[in-house]
Amino acid sequence: MAANSNTAAPAHLDEVYPLLPFQPVTGRGVYLEDADGRQVLDLYGGHAVAALGYGHPNLVKAVANQAKTMVFQSNAAKLSVRDRAAEKLIDFAGAGLRRVFFVNSGAEANENALRLAFRATGRKKVVAIEHGFHGRTAAAAAVSYGSNRGWYGFPSLPFDVSFVARDDVAALTAAVDQDTAAVIVEPVQGLAGAFNLAPQFLEAARSVSSKAGAKLIFDEVQTGMARLGAPFGANLYGIEPDLLTTAKGLGGGIPAGAVLMRPEIAEGLKGGDLGTTFGGGPVASAAIEAVIDTIIAESLLENVRQVSAEIRSHCLTGPVGSIHGQGFLLGLKTTQPAAKVRDLLLEKNILTGTSADPHVLRLLPPLILKSEHVQLLATALGEIDNA
Repeated sequence: MAANSNTAAPAHLDEVYPLLPFQPVTGRGVYLEDADGRQVLDLYGGHAVAALGYGHPNLVKAVANQAKTMVFQSNAAKLSVRDRAAEKLIDFAGAGLRRVFFVNSGAEANENALRLAFRATGRKKVVAIEHGFHGRTAAAAAVSYGSNRGWYGFPSLPFDVSFVARDDVAALTAAVDQDTAAVIVEPVQGLAGAFNLAPQFLEAARSVSSKAGAKLIFDEVQTGMARLGAPFGANLYGIEPDLLTTAKGLGGGIPAGAVLMRPEIAEGLKGGDLGTTFGGGPVASAAIEAVIDTIIAESLLENVRQVSAEIRSHCLTGPVGSIHGQGFLLGLKTTQPAAKVRDLLLEKNILTGTSADPHVLRLLPPLILKSEHVQLLATALGEIDNA
């Protein structure tokens, strides 16, 4: 899409993202609105960040109250709001994960999870999955597929990485050996186009990691916080990883990330072994607490499962030939290029996203999406030629 006057690159920002011809100035529920009053149904949620949509009273109240009380204090001071956020996140996650370290983003969470795995094992290699994406910082980029062809401008990888094909249990078994510190997987690969890794493959990842003494890391930066219709993919598939990372929807729009870990990994950690300036700040902690409380109080896990089923049932129309993924991380396989379908939907006031697969349209809507919004999407898709 050509940029218009509202989306031209500003003079003082280094814009590296292609800009859509829509500039929101406010949001309410699952809708965004521009300065002219145009309302757009947001089915992309700012890359899965807007877990509660826009202007949710619980989140607004929690952030405003905390900002009025104390905007920031470092981890050098104990904070009750941070303690509450940690306790609620651990209870929400379950899966044997009893300790948490708060950070600022998904990439930072993955950096620290990998660091913990190396520390715990004393080994040098990581096994990752083809087409996976884990972030744009040094270690996170190293385990993202394609890092050996560019790796975000760094001259060399910081450690050895072996990539195995998706769902290839034999290749995974062969790759994980006594030199492997960690196996890192997304239970549903987000950027790749909402690709479901097979349950048997995830079970094998747990089994071979345990057998080799490697740590299994579930990257749930995009799949976590109820997005799959369960607290995390680990819960959905009944897998207990050694480490789990989350971010994006964790703070509902306030930057927040976390590494959850089994107790034995946290044993022996002392001052300086991990560090963050802003992670676990009071405003972020208040946001985390509000998001979890709202997911539970408003039965959003059940809502995701129900409305996701309706998308699968009603949106196989127009250019959509199949739908895959889980919950509110869905990939719509399109007969036309996904970017073209995205543009046509935006003309109909519906915002969606693309993926690394040029024929997969990605949906990452707020957890509060309702049946009426599914019907709007189905109608709009039905009006698009499937040629």
